[in-house]
Amino acid sequence: MKCIKSIKATKNTEVGVLVRTSDVEAESKVKTGYWAYAPKSEYKTWKRGATTEEPQSTEKKKDNPKQMNGVETAETFVKTRKKSK
Repeated sequence: MKCIKSIKATKNTEVGVLVRTSDVEAESKVKTGYWAYAPKSEYKTWKRGATTEEPQSTEKKKDNPKQMNGVETAETFVKTRKKSK
């Protein structure tokens, strides 16, 4: 089984449609120039519908520019060390 994606519009398909077909049928369709091979992960994402939510762990904090991902910058660290002495 192969995943193929239409790259040119025809009267039967629109551009961007993904299909899973047998190896022989996929090869013949790709040779026409109207289809191209696509990764299976792209087919799964297309079939299930793309999710718009991003995991919260990848969210970057932009509130405090001196502190990035829980790690202080060197400048901030030096300033805090001088104040505590």
